[in-house]
Amino acid sequence: MKKRVLVAMSGGVDSSVAAYLLQKEGYEVVGATIKTWSSDECKDERAKGCCSIRDITDARAVAGRLGIPYYVLDLSADFKTKVIDYFVSTYVEGRTPNPCIQCNTHIKFGIFRQKAEEIGADWIATGHYARRGQDPVTGRYFIREGLDHSKDQSYVLFGLSQPQLKKTLLPVGEYQKSDIRVMAQELGLRVFDKPDSQEICFVSGHYSDFLKSAGADLPGAGDVVDRSGKVLGRHEGFHLYTIGQRKRLGVTDPTPFYVVDVDAGNNRIVIGKLADLDRKRMRITGINWMQDPAVKDYTVKIRSRHSKVGMHILEFKNDTAVVEFCSSQTAVTPGQAAVIYDGDSVVGGGWIQSAV
Repeated sequence: MKKRVLVAMSGGVDSSVAAYLLQKEGYEVVGATIKTWSSDECKDERAKGCCSIRDITDARAVAGRLGIPYYVLDLSADFKTKVIDYFVSTYVEGRTPNPCIQCNTHIKFGIFRQKAEEIGADWIATGHYARRGQDPVTGRYFIREGLDHSKDQSYVLFGLSQPQLKKTLLPVGEYQKSDIRVMAQELGLRVFDKPDSQEICFVSGHYSDFLKSAGADLPGAGDVVDRSGKVLGRHEGFHLYTIGQRKRLGVTDPTPFYVVDVDAGNNRIVIGKLADLDRKRMRITGINWMQDPAVKDYTVKIRSRHSKVGMHILEFKNDTAVVEFCSSQTAVTPGQAAVIYDGDSVVGGGWIQSAV
């Protein structure tokens, strides 16, 4: 019997071609769009959100073209709990969130996988530019970078567990983006030239407006201070600032100032010069180890579009580690993810707790 796979179809070109590639390989393909946001944004056909009418219409049209069943799964309640609430609370705590990672871990590869099991699907698949590997000795699964390094999405998949990885297929990770678009055009898929989606799919304006609309208990005004604690100005809420920011600080100087720390406990923004952003070490918590950290030296990415840099694990215990960079890094930001690599393979990843 054919193996059934449930493909998360966003209405974009990548997941559309992922469905085709799996169909071509002989899988019984079922398509489904995850409806994650139930606000009026989804009713706007011009919206760039993750579940707009346009995206659902595009996904349904692709499914029709391929001749596969198609469904819309309303996971908006779970999305609010796992992603929206996290996004809001992280800013209120003075850190910078990465909601895409939470969505992948808990929604696309979590609850969506449960839905796949309910319909008897053996696998789930997405259009991520990443590949799945397996250690021949331990049998453990891990994520590898996609062949198209300019589109690689391995960074946002570090949180996947072994049960999740075991049931996951990532067909477009073996291709260049340009090849995927050509394939879609040759298949007559209407999404072949559709632009890539925005990074935070549920925020259409400035995130501060979204936080207000979500009813967040936002911080009030406070002091802007230098590293010695001298007051240089006032801020309108520390949630409006992130490490490395140089605009809207309200302080003038011939040499630009940058945010070097968000002191939520004291309702302060600490600013300094560019050199003050350099850090040699960081502490990571909540690490998901895909592979056993058997050696001490790896590379790490501290932002999704950050180049990998050499690092050395100074100490680790369970899901916490302190690492040292081979060269100082700028704007190490609490709340962002740090993903550790061995070559093109993800060893593990976690959340930056602090720069040390």
